[in-house]
Amino acid sequence: MSKLHILGIAGTFMGGVAALARELGHTVEGSDQAIYPPMSTQLERLGIALKQGYLPEHIAPDCEQVIVGNALSRGNAAVEAVLDAGRRYTSGAQWLSETVLPGRTTLAVAGTHGKTTTTTILAYLLQAAGRAPGFLIGGVAEDFGVSARLGQGAEFVVEADEYDTAFFDKRSKFVHYRPTVAILNNLEYDHADIFPDVAAIQRQFHHLVRTVPGQGRLIVNGEDARLDEVLAMGCWTPVERFGFDPSLEWSARLIAADGSAFAVLRQGVEIGQVQWPLVGRHNVLNGLAALAAAHAVGVDLPAAIPALARFRSVKRRLEVIGQARGITVYDDFAHHPTAIATTLEGLRAKVGGARIVVAMEPRSNSMRLGAHADALAPSLDGADAVVFLHRPELAWDAGKVIAAVRGQAHAVQDTDALLAALADIADPGDHVVFMSNGGFDGAPRRYLSALQQE
Repeated sequence: MSKLHILGIAGTFMGGVAALARELGHTVEGSDQAIYPPMSTQLERLGIALKQGYLPEHIAPDCEQVIVGNALSRGNAAVEAVLDAGRRYTSGAQWLSETVLPGRTTLAVAGTHGKTTTTTILAYLLQAAGRAPGFLIGGVAEDFGVSARLGQGAEFVVEADEYDTAFFDKRSKFVHYRPTVAILNNLEYDHADIFPDVAAIQRQFHHLVRTVPGQGRLIVNGEDARLDEVLAMGCWTPVERFGFDPSLEWSARLIAADGSAFAVLRQGVEIGQVQWPLVGRHNVLNGLAALAAAHAVGVDLPAAIPALARFRSVKRRLEVIGQARGITVYDDFAHHPTAIATTLEGLRAKVGGARIVVAMEPRSNSMRLGAHADALAPSLDGADAVVFLHRPELAWDAGKVIAAVRGQAHAVQDTDALLAALADIADPGDHVVFMSNGGFDGAPRRYLSALQQE
């Protein structure tokens, strides 16, 4: 086996690649700029050496291949050193497609929202059915304790990201995977740093559709008009649609208003009822898509559905990290306005009239470029109070967003000020939700710790 260096190793995808390479017997080392839980914890547990910063000397001379994450671009010192030295390099997506996926039945989960949760549900269902699947999830699954594993079964489940592959390969990552079954969960405008408009994203989704074989299956959100437009570009694979409309191949009927219980219908006929810890209409759709994909590879759903009662989801997906002084604290990954709105809608259905306080770090590239500024305030209608961490590099006008927020809202410039603001705002009985797709300077656990010490 060889020695690999992974540039960008602490990212959710590349951390999964590292785990798979380690399981295959490779010696793995890596470097990154921002190293924080839960991925840093996983890497340390695997015994993978991490270096802070992209310095050429961090790449050991005896590394036989460098796997380059998509966060790195030309001009990066480590990238330039790899090119100048003529080292072997590849992308994480290409390494996965060449090293792990051959000979497997690949199930890919694509979509603007819900990829991580849906991928985890699908892997969990296959596991419950005795399939021992492999998987690569963009987060640490509570039920598996890791974000990736090889698995002994025929199936491999991969979170299929539309973000670009690497500085030398500007195709979406998911075109590398050539799945037998692909879930198309939804499609909205995002990743403003690489896509000029939604049509550009649709073209990439159609590249994915082109790779799914005729004997495979496309599991498509029947409520998404943009996905209909993608399929209208050409489709060579049987399509099964899912949603709340009972005329679709797969539909759900809510039993509990918060989505914690729902009936599953195939061709309008009920085949089982899900009762699980998740809430929200969006998670019902995620679950429905995963059930349809599992069925496509022969899983007996009436037998597998009861296992979802024990499903524990993914870290940082409305994850309750603790409770103190009567305040419940959540860590959540939502960063796109639609994901923010649906997450808060699900929490509101669960907590009723209790106050919801959101601490938000607008951090994604699309947020930093201001692409979602107009939609951000309406997405927070489910919150009673909002505190924004408005770092100086944010391009949009925080004052305009704050003025448009329905509840109480203000912005602070650093994490200490944010924690101080929460101390003034939150009262016993409140639900405080931290929302960020980054490390947030450890704010959620710092806040919980401060509450516990009071």
